[in-house]
Amino acid sequence: MRRLTTLLAALAACAQLAGCEALQRTDSLMGFITPYRIDIVQGNAITREQAALLKPGLTRLQVRDVLGTPLMTDPFHANRWDYIFTLRRPGAALQRRSVIVLFDGDVVKSVEAPELPSERDFVASISRFKDPRAPKLELSEEERAALPMPPRREAPPPEPVGPVREYPPLEAG
Repeated sequence: MRRLTTLLAALAACAQLAGCEALQRTDSLMGFITPYRIDIVQGNAITREQAALLKPGLTRLQVRDVLGTPLMTDPFHANRWDYIFTLRRPGAALQRRSVIVLFDGDVVKSVEAPELPSERDFVASISRFKDPRAPKLELSEEERAALPMPPRREAPPPEPVGPVREYPPLEAG
């Protein structure tokens, strides 16, 4: 009888654990161990500085030199190139940007680009490690104004270049 009670208690505990949400998920074991998930980067990362180089009148080859090969070229819309960038990272919001270049024949007619990040903002957005102890690399205008002026020094006369030679007089006595 005691064995039967123990067996029934064990079966009831297993049935309760089977309903736990942590055991039902496939991405972790009891919420503690999770598998490694890679960052998925697709497309062309285009920054504000690159988009500023695009002007109407550029050729397709010049656009390809600036932005790279487009991710999508539609055979039904030969005058449209789509540059799409996505970054999917675990634990972070999906980043998605698209730039559309429209052509009139072989030259750029217009460029449709949303608000693109600068190169510095883009690198900061994809950086995994944000070290709060990292040194600040630029001074503000107020910090520059607070710096002491360097002392002014007179520049010494320039040293002669090349060997110094003693020559005999050109005229004899």
